[in-house]
Amino acid sequence: MSIRKIEHIGIRVSALEDSIEFYERVIGLKLLNIIGEVDSDLRLAFLAFPGQDNVEIELISIRGGDDLPNEGRVHHIAFTVSQIEQEYSRIAGLELSGLDREIRTLANESRFFFFNGPDGEKIEFFEPVHLSD
Repeated sequence: MSIRKIEHIGIRVSALEDSIEFYERVIGLKLLNIIGEVDSDLRLAFLAFPGQDNVEIELISIRGGDDLPNEGRVHHIAFTVSQIEQEYSRIAGLELSGLDREIRTLANESRFFFFNGPDGEKIEFFEPVHLSD
């Protein structure tokens, strides 16, 4: 098989600049490049973690695309974190919508919580059991 890795994850957004700012400020991603001019019907922004560009997030802005179907829309994107209590407090301090009332724990002791991105996309911060030791 010639499939090697996840290239990127695409997320439809309503305001490209606002979403870029959110993913930089809240998640810590770095803007790699933008394809399309400000007045273009289609604009794409690619972001990744600094020094780690093996998987990118692609933000997709389509002017007049409100009537496009929503099938295939990403349900959530998960980021591995350490010190989940500290991250929960930081996100709570930002007063973002959709924040879980508490950190939840899976049967294997991994922990996680969800909150909303700027277009209502679910974002999960996930601390695998081996990171919480």
